Amino acid sequence: MRVVVVPVLSDNYAYLLIDDATKQAACVDPAEAHLVLAQAKAEGVQLVAVLTTHHHADHAGGNRQMCKEVPGIKVYGGRIDNVQACTDPLDHEQRFNIGGIEVRALHTPGHTRGSICYHCTHPGVPQGVVFTGDTLFVAGCGRIFESTPAEMHNSLVNVLGALPPDTQVYVGHEYTVKSLQFAATVEPANEKLRQMLQWAQDQQVARKFTVPSTMQNEWLINPFMRSGDDAMKSVCPGCSPVEVFTKLRRQKDSF
Repeated sequence: MRVVVVPVLSDNYAYLLIDDATKQAACVDPAEAHLVLAQAKAEGVQLVAVLTTHHHADHAGGNRQMCKEVPGIKVYGGRIDNVQACTDPLDHEQRFNIGGIEVRALHTPGHTRGSICYHCTHPGVPQGVVFTGDTLFVAGCGRIFESTPAEMHNSLVNVLGALPPDTQVYVGHEYTVKSLQFAATVEPANEKLRQMLQWAQDQQVARKFTVPSTMQNEWLINPFMRSGDDAMKSVCPGCSPVEVFTKLRRQKDSF
C-alpha cells in the first residue's frame, strides 16, 4: 500500500491509494480529473474507485469526469452527503477493498453533515493511513457548515482520535502554515508547535508537501484535538472541552 499526492486547484490535495500487488488504485477527491488520470497512467495502475470525502465542488467536482473517462468506476461517498455521481453510498464503519487494501468508512460530521474519512490498512503494512478531507487538517480542522461544534469535536477526538497513533494522515488542503500560526498564538509555550511551524515554512519555501502528518503528531500540535488538555484551559476558563473547541473554532474563523 502506498499513497501518491496529486496537487489540484490552488491548494487542494487529491491522492492515489495504490495496491502495488494488484496494480489497482483508488483516487481520493479528484477535483481535477485529468491530473489524477495522468498520474495514475504514470504509476501504471488501474483506477477502480473514487473515494469522496464530502460533496463540496473542490473535492467532488471531478467525479462525473472520472466516470466518463473510466467506465464502471465506483464512486464512494457519504450516504447523506449528496456526493456528485455517487454509485456506492457509505455508512459509518462500512468496509470494502481496493485490491488487498481494506478501506473503512468513518462518518465524521462537522464540515458537512455526511462527511466521510477513509481509514485504510493492508496486512503487509504496519502503518495505516487516513484521508480526512476537510475534517482534520495538519494542526487544524475544517469550518463547520452543516453540523454542530459538538459533532465536529466528536469526529476529531473520538472517531479520528481513536485511530492508532502511527496512522498517517492525508488532509484535503495545504493549510499547514496558517493552521500552525494560529495554533502558536493559542499555545505559545508549545515547543513542538514552534518546531513544526519552522519546518512547514521551510517546506513551503521549497515547494514541498506537508503531508502526511500522523495522529500522534496531531495530538501534540493540533489545538482542536487538544481542547480537553490542561494547556487549553486558559482559552475558556471553567469550560468543557466542547466549549473550548467552540471558542477556538470561532477564533480561527476570524484569524
